[in-house]
Amino acid sequence: MIRINLLPFRAARKKENVRRQISIYGLSVIFLFVAMAYSYLSLNSQLEALQAEKSRKVQELATYAHTTKRINEVKRKVKEIQSKLVVIRGLEKNKTGPVKLLDEISRAVPKGRLWLKSLQQTGETLNMSGTATDNNTVALFMTNLEKAQQIISVNLGSSQTTKLAQPEIDVSDFSLICKIDAQKGKKKPKTTKRKRRR
Repeated sequence: MIRINLLPFRAARKKENVRRQISIYGLSVIFLFVAMAYSYLSLNSQLEALQAEKSRKVQELATYAHTTKRINEVKRKVKEIQSKLVVIRGLEKNKTGPVKLLDEISRAVPKGRLWLKSLQQTGETLNMSGTATDNNTVALFMTNLEKAQQIISVNLGSSQTTKLAQPEIDVSDFSLICKIDAQKGKKKPKTTKRKRRR
């Protein structure tokens, strides 16, 4: 009977299996390192691209911030100019308004028959007092005032007949309350209330 010793064959086969496992392990480790290196390079490339994009966005934002600052400065200057224009227009209106009002009052006075003693303006109310030759002259003066552009309404505050010593004539002392309008173009009421007190 022939006996065959299989121990060397089994040992060689075992060594071959060990060698194959080491090779597979080594190739796995190499593949893992290659995959890690590829992932690192890819992520690094993406990171650089994102940093470049961030830098570009920051520069763009700085440009927008400068533009926004200039726009705000322009808006501030426009607002200042508008406020100055409002003040200038108000000054011009206040400068010319009283002059025009006095001109209208002087044109409404019946010459030689009525004399004004006082004028006092408080807001939109104008109080005036004077002396006229008679009540008809006071009524004519009030009618003339109603036609004035800046006077809205005329009310008779009081009217009293007094006798002058020199010469001996009767005159009418009167006071009027007028509502004035500094803004032109405002419609006047058609009716005027007149109160007479003696």
